[in-house]
Order: sequence, then C-alpha cells, then structure tokens
Amino acid sequence: MIHIILYEPEIPQNTGALIRLSANMGAHLHLIQPYAFDLSEKKVRRAGLDYAELANLHEHESLDACLAKIQPNRVFALTTKTTRYYTEPNFADGDAFLFGPETRGLPASVIESLPEAQRLTIPMRPNVRSLNMANAVSVVAYEAWRQLEFNMTL
Repeated sequence: MIHIILYEPEIPQNTGALIRLSANMGAHLHLIQPYAFDLSEKKVRRAGLDYAELANLHEHESLDACLAKIQPNRVFALTTKTTRYYTEPNFADGDAFLFGPETRGLPASVIESLPEAQRLTIPMRPNVRSLNMANAVSVVAYEAWRQLEFNMTL
C-alpha cells in the first residue's frame, strides 16, 4: 500500500480532495496534527463527498507517532528544496510520501532528517512557487501507483 502523509495541513478543500483520491486508489491517508480545520467542516465534506467511508484515513498526534505506527518501507519528503525528481526512485509497496503545510512546506528539520535520495521535487518552470498540495500529491501518488502496476490489492 501507498501511504500519503499530510504534515499539519491547512486547507480543508485539499484534504477533502485527497480523501477522495486515497479512496479511489486505495492509498492510506495520514493527517498529522495540528491542522487548521475540523474534519467535519463543510469544506472537507464537500470536497471528499461520500468517499470518507471508503478512504483509509488516519489521524496522528505527531509525525513520529505516525511513522512508529505505520512503519513505512521508506519515507519520501516532497520539497522545492531539492533537485531530485519524483520520477527517479523505484517505489515499492509500503513507501510513504510526506507533504508539508500549504503555506510553508515541510520544516527544514524534517527534510534534513531524511537521506538526500528520499527528498523529491516535482519539476516546475522557473519563478513559480509551488503546485497546489492536492495536485502535487496526485502527481506523486499516481506515479508510485503506476510503478506498482496499478495493483488494486495494495
């Protein structure tokens, strides 16, 4: 299975969209507290529609607690502060993909805690800041799932 970890997400619509994404592809979605909204908010429900029941959604008090519980094969941090593209690694069942808050990204301490080979970026044109988080997660998650040959039983 693929693990998607949202570190302190801030925008409820993104989380709702990713609930829907995880339900559709069978990924496990992990939310690291604190987040800037309540999961019962209308914006989350609207974006996630009725997919919450189909999603593997997990809440965690901290990143350390999340990683201790799921014990991922590897953790890949997505950041604009590296040059290694998300298409370079060969992903495996049990890998986790870590995304930071929409307005500030992952803390440097989190990024630096991972080997450089596990810090990934999505290529973008110069002079743009970043992609929308839900879009970035979709790009990376589907690449991982593609590499796993769209295995529906993960």
